[in-house]
Amino acid sequence: MPKDNDSAFSKPLLTWFKQHGRHDLPWQQPREAYRVWLSEIMLQQTQVQTVIPYFERFITEFPNLQALAKASQDEVLHQWTGLGYYARARNLHKTAQLIVEQYNAEFPQNYDDILALPGIGPSTAAAILAQAFNQPYAILDGNVKRVLTRFYAISGWPGKKKIETQLWDIARQHTPEHSAANYTQAIMDLGATVCTRSKPNCKTCPVNLHCRAYKQGNPCDYPTPKKRASLPERKTTMLLLQNAKGEILLQQRPAQGIWGNLWSLPEIEPADSITEISRQRFACEVETSLKLPAFRHTFSHFHLDIQPIHCKVSTHTQCVMDSDRLVWYKCVPPNEQNRADKRGLPGPVKKLLETTMEKNP
Repeated sequence: MPKDNDSAFSKPLLTWFKQHGRHDLPWQQPREAYRVWLSEIMLQQTQVQTVIPYFERFITEFPNLQALAKASQDEVLHQWTGLGYYARARNLHKTAQLIVEQYNAEFPQNYDDILALPGIGPSTAAAILAQAFNQPYAILDGNVKRVLTRFYAISGWPGKKKIETQLWDIARQHTPEHSAANYTQAIMDLGATVCTRSKPNCKTCPVNLHCRAYKQGNPCDYPTPKKRASLPERKTTMLLLQNAKGEILLQQRPAQGIWGNLWSLPEIEPADSITEISRQRFACEVETSLKLPAFRHTFSHFHLDIQPIHCKVSTHTQCVMDSDRLVWYKCVPPNEQNRADKRGLPGPVKKLLETTMEKNP
């Protein structure tokens, strides 16, 4: 592996970044630790354009570490609704509380201290130090892996330990002692805007002169994809139990597992009796029921086929079983979300509630 003398990679990349890099992302104005950390967590497995509106709403609601630490988990999950991978939000909340308690609300500047915080891995810890404190730490997110595997024509799935170790060595080799903040942003921007997953714009790439994949004419062969088995399928029936006030019954999910601690719709097995389940578990009498169109929601490791059923119900007693995990939720139109009960909702459930509100205002 040739040593980087700045002329083949870092120098042209930084020169390109001055003119073509992204300098107006909301977490760059200002580029401080809290905003950088929040953006890095949101950007895990999520595109920039998807993250921007969530980041802006989140930073308005929780402008600093103290505000985030003081918030309830429900308030945090509410702002995260629809962004997915909700463990990120729960870890974000825990981390804010730990930093307030252990570091007097000052974000730590030591790599090991940051790495020990919930939800922060090696690349995220390095990105925080490089972006917020200009410390020369190498990053290795998905964009960087793609750029480096193409530049050096490295075959093999980057998730393999041997390949990942090789890429970390290369990433450290190229990270300059100075200008770490600009360099790490530059290589991420290159991967996001030029060296893209499909249809890379190699002719405009600032490092194409020494890029092996470009010379070979096969940049899209890198990085080598992981061999994926077909995803298993699961089925569930979700009940939209709506009372005379127009409220929908929500049930808080367990802390562990899919959609942990989020407020979702009661679920039953397809063969279960809606009438009996509603009466026994929720003290509701079903007056009418209507099957809504079924749909599929895909997680990283399985497909979930959802059959929603909308039921008009009467409630003759208060719900007493797991009453602290049950709530009658008042739906509001999408354009009036500021009036919504601040609870974290899974994306599919939020869409179902909005659809119900449109049809049954």
